[in-house]
Amino acid sequence: MNSLTRRRLANLKANKRGYYSLWIFASLFTLSLFAEFIANDKPILFSLHGELYMPVLFTYTEAELGGKFETEAEYTDPFVVEMIESDGWAIWPPLPFAYDTIDWDLEPPYPHPPDSEHWLGTDGLSTDVFAKLIYGFRLSVIFGLTLTIISSTIGVLVGALQGYFGGLVDLIGQRIVEIWAGLPVLFILIILASLVEPNVYWLLGILSLFSWMALVGVVRAEFLRARNFEFVRAAKGMGVANITIMYRHILPNAMVATLTFLPFLLNASITTLTALDFLGFGLPLESPSLGRMLSQAKSNLQAPWLGITVFATLAIMLTLLIFIGEAVRDALDPRRNLSISNV
Repeated sequence: MNSLTRRRLANLKANKRGYYSLWIFASLFTLSLFAEFIANDKPILFSLHGELYMPVLFTYTEAELGGKFETEAEYTDPFVVEMIESDGWAIWPPLPFAYDTIDWDLEPPYPHPPDSEHWLGTDGLSTDVFAKLIYGFRLSVIFGLTLTIISSTIGVLVGALQGYFGGLVDLIGQRIVEIWAGLPVLFILIILASLVEPNVYWLLGILSLFSWMALVGVVRAEFLRARNFEFVRAAKGMGVANITIMYRHILPNAMVATLTFLPFLLNASITTLTALDFLGFGLPLESPSLGRMLSQAKSNLQAPWLGITVFATLAIMLTLLIFIGEAVRDALDPRRNLSISNV
């Protein structure tokens, strides 16, 4: 580990708020990746007739388990439950409800307040709020990360081309970026989302069309500045290809500013997805979404636990990302020269 890396790690750890936020967010996201093992209406593992089955990872029909139907086994069905208990055992998740599991045992009207069975209550569809929260958190973060990576890649590429070549390329590129940035993004997103059947890939593509402009100005400025450095001129004089100079000599300098912006871009991506889902122009209705949960809270004002749960989740998640962004910014700031003797 070189001295620059040690200095940046020291700066990151010095920002206690951001450093601990990074660990908290990483821990929550890691737990959400195993949502099927935490909240599910299928056993994690069960034994039947001396054989082991993992319905969390594999699909089994009822006929395979000794029943009659060729459809996937319904593990909460009394027949299947009795069949497993009579000649085997099962290990269930801590919360025996998936995000789309309807609890038919609850009496209407819905939603129901929190109790020992439903830790955060149920929503208007009689589905468990805590289960939806886990799956919705995972979906939002994964979607936001994917969108951030795609938009950042496009933004860095466009900014690099404008800044390195300058001249007419920069002039035309800037005009295109200015026109594109002036479009009413939210209305266009709503129109495009209403023209096609919404799914993750369509929504990801549509949002990528308008999310790449955030980094163009920063990367362009770095390339405009660095292209006149002596080492770049020397590389050109030696006949090094432009793509090699851009990738190997200039891009590492531009990536410092780019990495600083990434947590804030992730924050914006999650917020955009939540807003579109809340308005009904986001992911499909059956998807576990924080925006859909927020819409449920608006439709059931008599159930305050719905609004409090979603608000607290979004507030904590976005606040952690802001703190992480501040810590990354401090870690990459060359003006901060903390002592690294204690690292």
